[in-house]
Amino acid sequence: MTRPRRCGWSRACDGQAAVTAHHQPAERWSSWQAMDSGRLLLLAAAGMLTVAAIAHTAAVHIRPAAVHVAVAFGILIALGELLRLALPGGREAAPIATAGAMAYALLLYVKYLPGHLPPPPVPALQVIAVAAIGMTIGALPHMAAGRSVGVTGMASRLVAVSCVAFIFRPLAGLHLIATQWWLAAGVMTVLLIFGCLVDAVIGALIRADDLGARFAVALWDEMRVQWPLGAAVGASAMIITFATEVMGITGLAVFVVPLLVTQLAFRRYAGIRSTYLQTVRALARVTEVGGYVESGHSHRVSVLAVAVGRELGMSEPDLLDLEYAALMHDIGQLSLRDPIPGGATVLVSRGDQQRIAELGAEVIAKAGVLDRVAELVRCQSLPARGNDPVPPVGSRIIRAANAFDDLVGGSTDRDRSADALERLRLDTSSEYDAGVIEALSEVAGRRRPSRV
Repeated sequence: MTRPRRCGWSRACDGQAAVTAHHQPAERWSSWQAMDSGRLLLLAAAGMLTVAAIAHTAAVHIRPAAVHVAVAFGILIALGELLRLALPGGREAAPIATAGAMAYALLLYVKYLPGHLPPPPVPALQVIAVAAIGMTIGALPHMAAGRSVGVTGMASRLVAVSCVAFIFRPLAGLHLIATQWWLAAGVMTVLLIFGCLVDAVIGALIRADDLGARFAVALWDEMRVQWPLGAAVGASAMIITFATEVMGITGLAVFVVPLLVTQLAFRRYAGIRSTYLQTVRALARVTEVGGYVESGHSHRVSVLAVAVGRELGMSEPDLLDLEYAALMHDIGQLSLRDPIPGGATVLVSRGDQQRIAELGAEVIAKAGVLDRVAELVRCQSLPARGNDPVPPVGSRIIRAANAFDDLVGGSTDRDRSADALERLRLDTSSEYDAGVIEALSEVAGRRRPSRV
């Protein structure tokens, strides 16, 4: 299992450190020790569900027809886990696996061949066993390739599927559910929404703890990112469920295609977003390579600004704009004939600060797709008070984070940080936003533990 590194705001977190083979076992053990209680509780719940489900399924006699159905859904779930999708914000999703598992949990009837007995009703524990085995098999190639297994995401999806299965499987035997398709569809819709909500809540709890974000904001971001894909997953699960009544298990292969197309579209969107960020980071490096700012300054300011924005409860789209703007906040210095000593714009006149901000905003605006980012850069030099209109909160954050890094640089000396914060507090009457400075004092120098 590859453990992602997490660092403080003043360290570069882009690369993975090379680890020798004899250190890997110790590192893996320490990564498990660093896990928070919420993750351990989630993994313990998923593990107990899996053990109980497999033990129960192995102890009961299953007809061959039911075995064929279980294998078919297990293969679909494994394929979906293999083709899992990277979403914005470092998230991972397995829409095909989730749709297959949900469809199996909501299964009413499967068309069978003449002369064969129909498969009996599927117990909830059998659903969990098939889903868990399928997810595990699908994750093995990722493990073999040295990629992250994504055990937390698999556990979250398994718990959501388990909730739906435990509620629906007893209802599946009711005469009204089995004979009235509209009633069955209504119940399925409610349960699918409930399952997506369970997954979103678990993801938000973990994300809020990892990033130090507010739970309400993390939950809103989680639902905003996942609802389009969740709608496709829910619709596909229902289509597969009803299609198996008419086509049998061959309906799995036919009706998973629309979800695969949707997944490809999401993958392309994630790729475009990743390309944007890489381009912005490369552009931000120009000022460092040219000697206009201290090495690592743009990255430190961006990480610190995002941490402050998260402390203030900003949403994920606003945080992304803030990150872009913070990375490129000094791009206007390229127009200077003589670089500012150390690149510290906090030490130059307000007129020079405004000129640098205006020129940087013009460069960014020429891209045609980062207008909000350009506005944040343009307003970064404006004092927090005495302006009409008031500068955006993102601009106020960049102004404070840039000033702090100009005074502290890459130093981790706590006394130096404290002195810089005290100096910024003295200017909150006009130059800096008092709320931003207080949030800055909370996150400056904060170190978060490593997690798997």
